[in-house]
Amino acid sequence: MNAYVFPGQGAQFVGMGKDLYESNSKAKALFEQANEILGFRITDIMFEGTDEELKQTKVTQPAVFLHSVILALVADDFKPDMVAGHSLGELSALVANGALSFEDGLKLVAHRAAAMQKACETNPSTMAAIIGLEDDVVENICNEIDEVVVAANYNCPGQLVISGSNEGIAIACEKMTSAGARRALPLPVGGAFHSPLMSPAREELAKAIAETNFNNPVCPVYQNVNALPSSDVEAIRENLIAQLTSPVKWTQSVHKMVEDGASVFIESGPGKVLQGLVKKINRASEVRSI
Repeated sequence: MNAYVFPGQGAQFVGMGKDLYESNSKAKALFEQANEILGFRITDIMFEGTDEELKQTKVTQPAVFLHSVILALVADDFKPDMVAGHSLGELSALVANGALSFEDGLKLVAHRAAAMQKACETNPSTMAAIIGLEDDVVENICNEIDEVVVAANYNCPGQLVISGSNEGIAIACEKMTSAGARRALPLPVGGAFHSPLMSPAREELAKAIAETNFNNPVCPVYQNVNALPSSDVEAIRENLIAQLTSPVKWTQSVHKMVEDGASVFIESGPGKVLQGLVKKINRASEVRSI
């Protein structure tokens, strides 16, 4: 069975999607439609902008979404048995499996990005990657700290990203290193994604999701919040809202997809980050790009 997976923020690079735009007329039309929907030429930033321009959350999220979704929509052999996306990638997955239209998906991504950027500016905060510790050790250290610090991304065994206040992350990195982490690496992000500090963004996103039409998907989506397959529209909505303040259970999602029959994981989007994570989670899985 084929599982299509869609990356999140961090996979972007200048030049992403340019070959696709220039070589495929359907892709070009979708990119131009996106420029109109967003009200600015995001393709100019994607293809020829600077790293700094592309790193702004309000640009990064739509850019990664567009590259990921358009790759899937123009692929001749796109036949998913199941889909999943890492953080932002969950919205890409929901367009790919028909739960959202291209236009509605992009509008939700723009809402999500703007709301998260605002929350970042209100609460200065950050994230850090912890390499080489068991998940429960990381969780216990986070629980010992008085500041806001939580497990945010269960990426693969031995790699867990934490999220929280600047002070909390600084304390946590020291404690993780003392506990034997190979690395405790602060990440170049502008906020504490997938933590309680995203609550204001969650409220804004909930309003936008309530006003958006969702369709019955053609295949299940394995959602970040619970790592379980869902085809129920109301459950998909609720899990999508909860995702902003809950951890991304990527390791658990891949295990569940394998258990449910996935043998090939096909990454649709910029880079190969998810292919690397899938191989670390389940070595027997075949991985490739779309």
